Amino acid sequence: MKTIIALFAITIACISTTSANAQSNKSERTIGIKTRTIQVNGECGMCKKKIEKAAYSVDGIQFAKWDEDTKTLTIKYSVFNKDAAEKVQKKIASVGYDTEKFKAGDEAYKALPDCCRYQRKQA
Repeated sequence: MKTIIALFAITIACISTTSANAQSNKSERTIGIKTRTIQVNGECGMCKKKIEKAAYSVDGIQFAKWDEDTKTLTIKYSVFNKDAAEKVQKKIASVGYDTEKFKAGDEAYKALPDCCRYQRKQA
């Protein structure tokens, strides 16, 4: 009888531990962090490095990744830094890449290497 009670107690402990771990492994549970996706024009791996470097140079940016295929930049930043996405877009435009909100200056665009010159939309 003691063996059955001990096995029952061990089983309950294992089930409790497993369900507690399953609930705590929520990778998307990031309190106070906002994720934003921004359209950024670019062409190649060199563009990716420049775009991500420009994004990381803005205070409060914790994550920045540009996808060459979809032309989107995903950033993560504190919810308390409300204008971070706008600052990132301005910074990226200053190094020559058009974003959904800001167009790069002509001189910055012309300073890009030939492989990085994307087809610009006419205003």
